[in-house]
Amino acid sequence: MSVDAVAATAEQAAHHGPTAPEYIGHHLRHLQNHADAQSIVDWSYINLDSMFWSVVLGLLGVFVLWKAASKATSGVPGRFQAAVEMLVEMVDTQAKGIIPNATSRKAVAPVALTVFVWIFFMNAMDLLPVDLLPRLWEEYYKVSGHDPHHAYMRSVPTADLSITLGMSVSVLLICLYYNMKIKGVGGFIKELFTAPFHAHGMGGTIALALPNFFLNLVEFGAKTISHGMRLWGNMYAGELVFMLIALLGGAVGAALTMGGAGLWIVHILAGSAWAIFHILIIALQAFIFMMLTLVYIGQAHQGH
Repeated sequence: MSVDAVAATAEQAAHHGPTAPEYIGHHLRHLQNHADAQSIVDWSYINLDSMFWSVVLGLLGVFVLWKAASKATSGVPGRFQAAVEMLVEMVDTQAKGIIPNATSRKAVAPVALTVFVWIFFMNAMDLLPVDLLPRLWEEYYKVSGHDPHHAYMRSVPTADLSITLGMSVSVLLICLYYNMKIKGVGGFIKELFTAPFHAHGMGGTIALALPNFFLNLVEFGAKTISHGMRLWGNMYAGELVFMLIALLGGAVGAALTMGGAGLWIVHILAGSAWAIFHILIIALQAFIFMMLTLVYIGQAHQGH
């Protein structure tokens, strides 16, 4: 192939949109502090987009709750106040049924409420059009003189495993705190080596100390990992489905044919149906994470 033919092929490829793997691969890349970041287990890399959106949406959740509290009246509540009051009452009812200690509930119930609202807002970012924020980010890159091909932007923080695991680790730390607060440091350490297999006599206790300790470590680790991965898996899958549906809409741009137009119509219908169904997933996953937070903290108040 001649040099001119190669140049023509490259120019033709540049005019066409990316292939399906390239499109999805680009949308699944995070904006990170190192452009060559590849591994999700390298602690030197930070997903800047996930950090940014999680902080912004966290502040939005705080603002919404503060706004509801500041406008609360003893009279007939408005729709906004009534909705927030229903949410607060729901969380408080669940906390009363799970957390036996009234003093602990004064701190744990607000934590659960914050977790629900924060995760709901982060999940709701999945309802934005797939290409909206990435396209705006690419335009910013163009204006600022950067290569738009490196303009990575993921706007759903809960589709990032580092965010969901960070939240589950925070719940683990709260559980450890209440384990030591309720049982005492000595009592908690004793429970680590004497439960769940209780033994009579010093010999049996010593023999089962290491197996008990190992099983307790496995329990804490399994609960923490599953807590974070459950939320991440559902939101990552939902995000990926939206990307696959968006590819159908790209067919009409590739070829103005009856088949391409048909795929575009299917893209509109499928996207609308999945978005409506996804509203349930968004709320349900926030509720499940909140409930597991309450359950794990409630278990910290109980002995084996």
